[in-house]
This record gives sequence, structure tokens and C-alpha cells, in this order.
Amino acid sequence: MHYLTLIHIDPALLAELPAEEYDRLMRGCFEKADALRDAGCLLGSQQLEDPAGARTLRVRDGLARVTDGPFAETREFLAGFNLIEADSMDAAMAIAREFPWARFGSIEVRPVRDMQAVRSRVGAG
Repeated sequence: MHYLTLIHIDPALLAELPAEEYDRLMRGCFEKADALRDAGCLLGSQQLEDPAGARTLRVRDGLARVTDGPFAETREFLAGFNLIEADSMDAAMAIAREFPWARFGSIEVRPVRDMQAVRSRVGAG
């Protein structure tokens, strides 16, 4: 089954981290990601740019509204994601625990819905 790990970062906690420590943690993440990819568990991953460059679109009552930045009522912001293959939620959580970012925010692990099953159910091919 596929799971998406959504990595949320609290910029205040991350700012307290010395640059050398951040670089060490990132090197370790790349090494773990490479090993997971080689093992067939990591299907894709990406860091996101700073949320200040984001825009959010909302349509309400037929009116579109675009605002700068993400919509968030928390200090944490989405910093990146990993798409992983795991046998269970427990196995997916074990993979998430291999990365240090929960110390600086949170890592949400969410099952990925089978879009082909949804397509079939709604008659979209």
C-alpha cells in the first residue's frame, strides 16, 4: 500500500538548529532516502520552497479568491513529502520515524487512496 508522509516544520524550532547540524541531518535524510529508494520503499520525495512564495485559491459561492501564502492556522508549514510503499500503517510509521523532522514539527502519515478504484466507482474509466 502507498502512504504519503507530509513533513510539517515549525520555522522557530528549525531556526534554533545550527547550520552544521541541519546539514548533518539533511545528509542523513538523503542517505536514508537513497537506501529506501534502492529497497523499493521510497517512490518519490520532494522538498517544498518557503511558503511565502505560495498562493491559495478558494472558490466560495462562485467567487474565486487568491491569497498569498498557504492557509494555515498553525506555525507549522508543509515543507516536503515522501511517497512510500509499506505493508501497513505501522510499517509506514516505522519509516517516518527514521527521519528527524518530527523534532522540528510533525510528520503526518496518510494512506493514499486507490484512484483507479475511485475512477471505476464513479464511472470515469
